[in-house]
Amino acid sequence: MSEQSSNNLLHGVTLEKIVNSLVEYYGWERLGKRIKIKCFNIDPSVKSSLKFLRRTAWARKKVEDLYINMKKREL
Repeated sequence: MSEQSSNNLLHGVTLEKIVNSLVEYYGWERLGKRIKIKCFNIDPSVKSSLKFLRRTAWARKKVEDLYINMKKREL
């Protein structure tokens, strides 16, 4: 395994796993306050969130960054 992939906390992690981990850690309400997007605040679901995040690069970046920060705190 390359050094870059071993240091990358997103390596091998699906977007669905990221969303599920964030929801488990923060809950929908806190997650929606941290990242202000409708799919987290109005009738939230993993399915609707994945659909939006796959089409919206800026929102996906925010979600990935929050996931990385969460994982770093757990280390």
